[in-house]
Amino acid sequence: MSKSEQMARVRSRDTAAEILLRRALWRAGMRYRVTAKKLPGTPDVTFGRSRTAVFVDGCFWHGCPVHYTEPKANRTFWQGKLQRNRERDLKVDVQLAEMGWLALRLWEHEVFEDVSGAVARILRIVEARRARARGDAVNRLLSAAPTC
Repeated sequence: MSKSEQMARVRSRDTAAEILLRRALWRAGMRYRVTAKKLPGTPDVTFGRSRTAVFVDGCFWHGCPVHYTEPKANRTFWQGKLQRNRERDLKVDVQLAEMGWLALRLWEHEVFEDVSGAVARILRIVEARRARARGDAVNRLLSAAPTC
């Protein structure tokens, strides 16, 4: 099998890390969406009420500082590819922020090494954002209420 054929078989969604994370989130009682077609960057998991988009970035494809190893062949191509991926990630994060969403990025090794820690981190962020949204809604109601 050629290198091109090998690379073509790499999954872009429903990777082992994503499935492991989704199952752990579900067991923790967190409900989410997998397909968010209206959001940029195709997040792996989204939490609509808290406006949180979770991405599980592959260590090879996004240049993990812990696990990335540069390929021996065709280095110029892979350096450019990695740079474009990082630039796209940053652009997506900015687009989501402009829409009021938080982009939360996890490395695939974080999920594999400590899925419960990843779930706890997501839960803390989602709950904090939900609480903030509830507080904002209450403040809007109170400020709109007529004074006696």
